[in-house]
Amino acid sequence: MDIAPMMALVIALALFFDFTNGFHDTANAMATPIATGAITPRKAVALAAILNLVGAFVSNEVAKTISGGIIREGVDGVHIAPEIIFAGLIGAVVWNMLTWLRGLPSSSSHALFGGLIGAAVVGVGPHSVDFATVVSKVILPAMAAPLVAGTSAWACTRLAYALTARRDPQTGQKRHQGRAAFRAGQVFTSSLVALSHGTNDAQKTMGIVTLALISGGVQAPGSDPQWWVITVCAAAIALGTYAGGWRIIRTVGAGLTEVRPAQGFSAEASTAAAILASSHLGFALSTTHVASGSVIGSGLGRRGTSIHWGTVGRITLGWILTLPAAAIVGGLAAMAVGLGPAGVVAVAVCALAAISSMFVVNRRRPVGHRNVVEVQEAAAAVGFPVRFKRSRESEAAQ
Repeated sequence: MDIAPMMALVIALALFFDFTNGFHDTANAMATPIATGAITPRKAVALAAILNLVGAFVSNEVAKTISGGIIREGVDGVHIAPEIIFAGLIGAVVWNMLTWLRGLPSSSSHALFGGLIGAAVVGVGPHSVDFATVVSKVILPAMAAPLVAGTSAWACTRLAYALTARRDPQTGQKRHQGRAAFRAGQVFTSSLVALSHGTNDAQKTMGIVTLALISGGVQAPGSDPQWWVITVCAAAIALGTYAGGWRIIRTVGAGLTEVRPAQGFSAEASTAAAILASSHLGFALSTTHVASGSVIGSGLGRRGTSIHWGTVGRITLGWILTLPAAAIVGGLAAMAVGLGPAGVVAVAVCALAAISSMFVVNRRRPVGHRNVVEVQEAAAAVGFPVRFKRSRESEAAQ
């Protein structure tokens, strides 16, 4: 197969992955302000889309990690053909769509890494992957980030409640004050998360497109993403973010814990800090891991709240399976594309059929901006029985 058509196919698939990354990860920034009523669902996703677009132009350190770190393109005679990148993207897209359908906030980043690693190992060999970089810049940050963000969110939540607690002058009992001001703060912190998401996740697709251009001999190894690559990747993730990803928004906003404004503010501030730091260091961090860890930590920080540990367990299992599952799909796709043009067509047709069927299943029980804040359905999306339903009056009071 000619390089030019294959490269065009790879770039198109990479941009579709970028689109799925956008709607898959909208929840990271906007789930908690939507759940607390700080901002309406439609305004939330529009704001997140704009800030993702802006954030994509801020840094390219993560893109360098993808295009010249994990895969040894041009090193020790390793050459990653566009077909291999195509196979890796198939693994990432299929896993992204499956977890979106289930409402599980899995990592788009790790789906991408898994698909690429599986395809490279099968199509080229284990020597084509820099496993030291995988461990230092992917696996270790993935393990540490939820714990660090969760601990930070726990401390911020405890501090927020301590500073705003007052004692009744007659009884001496502690009573809460109206914490509605945190809702306004949530709009700011969630915007910061959306901006930081653009600085990290959009870079991953930029790295993939750059790797494809390098593999096709269009761009020199080790060079930065070109301006048009940055622009189209930024636009794709922004459009995906505007699409919503409502199923995952419900899970993060209400399926993990009952979120109040002070918690949401603390969770989002911790998430933004962790992601911005990782983007500066070039760590290809999962914003999903960070955001989920922050929400759980904020729930633990508020006395009297409950964590839906069944949902947490299912999400954690999804995190564990993401890398190997995407790697298996990517590896199988690499075996097929190794057969030639017929194999590439067969993989493309099978992937298109799988993705289309998921969209059909989604239409049977659609989730949109009108029913995204229903607590029962948020837990039902991941099969967890709800034991409570928050009233708007209670939420407003706290």
